[in-house]
Amino acid sequence: MATYDELVRAYEAGVGVDATPLPPVDPGANLAATLPVWALAGGAVAAFATAADRWRETIGVEPLRGVVEPDRVAASFSSERLFRIDGERPSIFAELSGFFRAADAWVRTHANYSHHRDRLLTAVALPATATRADFVRRVATLSATDIEQRAAEHGAIAVRVRAEQEWADSPQGKAAASGPLVALERRADTGAVESPTAATRLLPLRGLRVLDLTRVIAGPVATRALALLGADVLRIDPPFLPEIGWQYLDTCQGKRSTVADLRTDLPVFRELISNADIIISGYRPGRLERLGVRPGEMRAGIVYGRVSAWGETGPWGDRRGFDSIVQAASGISLIEGAHDNSSSEPSVGALPAQALDHASGYLLAAGVLDALRARQADGGGRDVRVALARTASWLLGASGRTPDHEPAAAPDPSFGVSHGAVTTAGPALTGYPDYPWPARDYGSDTAEWKDRPEGS
Repeated sequence: MATYDELVRAYEAGVGVDATPLPPVDPGANLAATLPVWALAGGAVAAFATAADRWRETIGVEPLRGVVEPDRVAASFSSERLFRIDGERPSIFAELSGFFRAADAWVRTHANYSHHRDRLLTAVALPATATRADFVRRVATLSATDIEQRAAEHGAIAVRVRAEQEWADSPQGKAAASGPLVALERRADTGAVESPTAATRLLPLRGLRVLDLTRVIAGPVATRALALLGADVLRIDPPFLPEIGWQYLDTCQGKRSTVADLRTDLPVFRELISNADIIISGYRPGRLERLGVRPGEMRAGIVYGRVSAWGETGPWGDRRGFDSIVQAASGISLIEGAHDNSSSEPSVGALPAQALDHASGYLLAAGVLDALRARQADGGGRDVRVALARTASWLLGASGRTPDHEPAAAPDPSFGVSHGAVTTAGPALTGYPDYPWPARDYGSDTAEWKDRPEGS
């Protein structure tokens, strides 16, 4: 069985999972960048599609063996550029999210959530009423390293923009680059295996239950991919941390949504875990354990998928982070910056999509499918882990850089789907014109499982 890295490398080399040449890809229309973003995107979706077919074969369902379509994948990865509510595009980044010039270098911040904004302002000793102009002036008086450290101490999100080699030589960079692209490990616990007797070719996960404890993009993309294949996905959000509305609508198709405080509703949470087949968590390493939920207390044999920013080891293992932040710290932002030879100061930029997030999501979903497949054989529980920084290290190490590329074209609107006032990107997977249903009203479902469907 090809490894996930091999599957993604195949797209880097321009061949498909069966070693046949891929059709030519127009880089201007498909995630054009200096780094080979298309190889990462196409390879990650191919890894998921291939894992889905392996699962189909395991349960006796005919594989789809679909071809990965570049335009479809590009549209899905660039979903924020297709998203509309009443024809209007959302504002993607808040006023304190972005690149800012510190006294000695660039920093990048992420403050889309109100609690992250509050922490960031506290970290730089500004009041909650501070404006963007106030923040710009304050940041300019501090060193980038000082801002990064202050942010870490206050639970805010800001990093110093680094060059590629500096990141690679740092302890956190070395930790991020270590290990496989998708870590899949067997645990000691063994439990009963639920056979998805109601599975179909298009819905091979029908009858399996997924507890979704993720937010933003990578984790929700993974659970949305599992929902696309028919899994009953129940997403839990905390009542004290409001969600970003457009982002929820963009990544929660095909799922159910409930609100529960894991700190006070632990019995409910444990009941859900005891009857789940899969749990996907975007909490920082150790957070669930600190809440009182440990792998040994979950259902025996459960598949436990996790996504983190920096990985679960190394000096940054417990830090918060997002795609844009990992790009800035790892050297990607400087690589993708527009190069002005008249200036001695490097400029900063970004990938044409949140590609680390989306690719990590599909890779996590692929690992979960293979963990399910392995569990069918021995009933053993599995841990599946991906990290945005590990995905970034793959992208940085891939061949085929094109610094003189044309700007990335807008995604093809024909791959968008509309339901009422909301337009989102359609599924990246060929053979699926839309998700099972659009995102439900936030928190509108009860915190309980539906009955498993009977076999057909």
